[in-house]
Amino acid sequence: MINKYRKSNSLSLVLKGIIMGAANKVPGVSGGIVAFVMGFYETLIYSLQRFNLKAANLFFKGRFKSFYLYINGRFLSLLFLGMIISYFSISKLLDYLINRYEIFVWSVFFGMIIGSVLYIYNDYQSWNLKTSIFALIGIIIGTWISLLDPATQNDDLWFVFFCGIISVSGMALPGFSGSFILILLGNYVMLLVDSVNTLFDTFVFIFTGDFSFTLDTQHMRLLKVLMVFTLGSIIGLISLSHVLTYVLKRYKNITLALIMGFITGSLGIVWPWKKTIFKKDEFGEILVDANGSHIIENYQRYLPEINVHTISLILFIIFGISIIAGLEWYGKKRKKNI
Repeated sequence: MINKYRKSNSLSLVLKGIIMGAANKVPGVSGGIVAFVMGFYETLIYSLQRFNLKAANLFFKGRFKSFYLYINGRFLSLLFLGMIISYFSISKLLDYLINRYEIFVWSVFFGMIIGSVLYIYNDYQSWNLKTSIFALIGIIIGTWISLLDPATQNDDLWFVFFCGIISVSGMALPGFSGSFILILLGNYVMLLVDSVNTLFDTFVFIFTGDFSFTLDTQHMRLLKVLMVFTLGSIIGLISLSHVLTYVLKRYKNITLALIMGFITGSLGIVWPWKKTIFKKDEFGEILVDANGSHIIENYQRYLPEINVHTISLILFIIFGISIIAGLEWYGKKRKKNI
């Protein structure tokens, strides 16, 4: 399976990383869905689980080429390159579109997840009583998570480490949005906005020869928070890939059924017709983050009225479904050419 992807076009892998990175950025959307639909989910999991004792032994013995080949380095490096590019390009465009055309963007995302669900269910051929029960369990868990109320911000380092483990799960678990989970845990702004901006400011200070930031306790605290969060993310991604490799090898059908159910249940997270509820202080004023953006507390969902605006949103949902249909067509075409 891994050798098959070594022959893949480099640009194709980078583009997949860009799409996956953009999906990971948006609360309610999972990069794992992209991997699942585009056909490289199992390759991603099996590549990540190769970060083990054998890989460490190769690395510390200086056998870097063997280490690179063993972990499927070409696949991972190109995929993560795309994700990095996405963070500084596509994800910025998504931020712009969400700020100005929020309900239309959510409609496209909603359609994309519906398309993902239809694609996965259509491709799955192992339905029986056991797999149906696990799919139902996945639906219940996904629905329950989508209806939870967010917690308050917590910068305790052990909790931040836990957030790192949880947030990266969206890459490994289709339908499990790490960004949305961070909102529920109360740390989305601190970990994905404030800390990242602090890191960028740090590079600017160092480049200009200004090291006064080392005297700023809040600045240094956020850098420490980001380091712990990153460590948790790395450990979480590698650990989760080992767990998923184990269960996919031994319980593949029920695991996939559970994932499909979870994706279905999490549809409520990206329901387009919702009102954003912003966090307020004791005086009723809306709180803002370090960028001056309003801090999101939760969403209040509602059923739409039938009018021209609703019909236009339905068309955007259909557009989202067509994107996944196009990816499915592309994936089948590539398989025929391999």
